[in-house]
Amino acid sequence: MVRDREREPATNGVVDKGVDKGVERPVKPEVRDRGDYQRDNRDREKENAVHPPPRAGPKPSRTSAKELDGYVGFANLPNQVYRKAVKKGFEFTLMVVGESGMGKSTLINSLFLTDLYNEHEYPGPSHRIKKSVNIDTAQVLLKEGGVTLRLTTVDTPGFGDAVDNSNCWQPVTDFIDNKYDEYLNQESHVNRKSNMSDNRVHACLYFIAPTGHGLKPLDVEFMKRLHEKVNIIPLISKADTLTPEECRNFKKTILNEIAQHKIKIYEFPDCDDEEENKLQKKLKERVPFAVVGSNTVIQVDSKKVRGRQYPWGIVQVENLEHNDFLALRNMLIRTHMQDLKDVTNNVHYENFRYSKLAVVTDGKVKNTGSKDPLTQMQDEKKEHVSKMKKMEAEMEQVFEMKVKEKKQKLKDSEADLQRRAEQMKKSLEQQEKELEQKRAQFEKEKESWEEQQRAEDMRRQSSMETLDGGKKPKDKKKGLF
Repeated sequence: MVRDREREPATNGVVDKGVDKGVERPVKPEVRDRGDYQRDNRDREKENAVHPPPRAGPKPSRTSAKELDGYVGFANLPNQVYRKAVKKGFEFTLMVVGESGMGKSTLINSLFLTDLYNEHEYPGPSHRIKKSVNIDTAQVLLKEGGVTLRLTTVDTPGFGDAVDNSNCWQPVTDFIDNKYDEYLNQESHVNRKSNMSDNRVHACLYFIAPTGHGLKPLDVEFMKRLHEKVNIIPLISKADTLTPEECRNFKKTILNEIAQHKIKIYEFPDCDDEEENKLQKKLKERVPFAVVGSNTVIQVDSKKVRGRQYPWGIVQVENLEHNDFLALRNMLIRTHMQDLKDVTNNVHYENFRYSKLAVVTDGKVKNTGSKDPLTQMQDEKKEHVSKMKKMEAEMEQVFEMKVKEKKQKLKDSEADLQRRAEQMKKSLEQQEKELEQKRAQFEKEKESWEEQQRAEDMRRQSSMETLDGGKKPKDKKKGLF
């Protein structure tokens, strides 16, 4: 009886009870007279006599959770979202930054178990070292368990390889901003696509050289320039060149320098589950990840593993006791890939979008009630032209300053070269004088020596003649007898 009464449509009340028990929706009250309200009061008194109302208690919240008596079906929504997501597929863009020879290509191939960088299309670092920083993108469609992943890798050949590495991070920042700009343009279209392609950079693996002495100035400057644009995940490349103790000390040094320079690297999200918190804690303890990459399969105790063979043993890539490769892969692909995309969309992209729209709308919120649209457009055009002229003048001024600085540097270098040439000329003249003096001294010594030799020869000859003169009379006497 009570259920039938609840299903009757309410004609006089302000609340209409639907088919499902406990679900209330507001109804617009209709215009009624005083007699209608009196009849409602009499009916309510009769109903309270049969079913007394509950005692007055705390007023329930409008968003309080209520259990249903039966199965309705909206519990199947996660399955619908799952099927739609699997059908659509997933996109992920990964950027790798580091000096040549750090093992970036090998690590990417090891992470996704594919030859994304083969030897024919991507030769070794010694064959493709470039003087300037370039941006190379490679895209591959991966399938695993019925789920498709469109992976885009962004490589930066030539980064940190030049003698002068100033502003070598500029191509990287320009690339990230361009991808954000493309996505913003897609969103701003009148007819937006339902499945917009997401080419924004979701994570940046920054490779640190295993020097053991901390971060280099280039590392600090690069991460400062990009930590508000992308999720930076620092890595220690070629960790097999460090002992475990050296690796632990190197990690502490890197984390201290990152905190000292106020660099924001990727932070793991907080979780309510204790097991997930334990997993998060283990991953945080391994940051920065000390990794080793290899695509070579080695036989170890009748088991094939990927690793590197050395005279002193084998370094297994997927062994947490040897390096942090497995922890990095689990974090990057299995547990935190969606969080990396969410942070990129909700934090970094929103900051970029806000800065872009703030620049566009800056100075346009004015009291324009007395201006017609055409006059307003003309004023905005004039303002824009004046801004462009001002920017052009500033750029010309900066260009002239740079040209003057360059000319001054050239003059200084020319003067330095002239000074060095004069010093070298003076030193050569001094050496030539010394050689002439030595030669004259040698000639004098030679003449004196020759005179001594001639005198000695004359003395010897005279002595010989005296000896010959003394011997002749004795021979004559002997000849007479």
